[in-house]
Amino acid sequence: MYTLTTNQHAYKTAITKTDGTKVTGSLNDAPFEADILKVREDVYSIIKDGRSYEVELVKHIPEEKKLVVKVNNTSYTLDIKDKYDDLLHSLGLDNLTSKKVNDIKAPMPGMVLDVLVSEGQEVKKGDALIVLEAMKMENILKSPTDGVIKKIAINKGVAVEKNQLLIQF
Repeated sequence: MYTLTTNQHAYKTAITKTDGTKVTGSLNDAPFEADILKVREDVYSIIKDGRSYEVELVKHIPEEKKLVVKVNNTSYTLDIKDKYDDLLHSLGLDNLTSKKVNDIKAPMPGMVLDVLVSEGQEVKKGDALIVLEAMKMENILKSPTDGVIKKIAINKGVAVEKNQLLIQF
């Protein structure tokens, strides 16, 4: 049994049988049956209740248990949870799999063009932190996690080496 969540809608689903061309199972406790055919790599043709759907697997993010799929050219991000995820959540242990990031290091040698944050500032995952020029290209280093900037170890205009400490959370 899996729970698929997209656009704030949750669907409980279970696959009970597949034989290569036919899938049976349940969706929100209602039985379903569909014909499935692999068209090409990561693209499937599914026929359910006389309606045809083209489903493409766009991206699989196993560490976040997410899939991005296109159904008839409409994209959906699916969060996938199984019975073990539900159990961990009920025990309050569902955040143990997230890796704690304590610092940001330079991914390559370069020049710090700009520092976009300040010490004590709260940041969200994906927020821009530093603009680093390397090999005549500007690279924006983004926050890998939510957190608070504890220390900024570099200044604008300074050259940095690979793996040099830039920011501590």
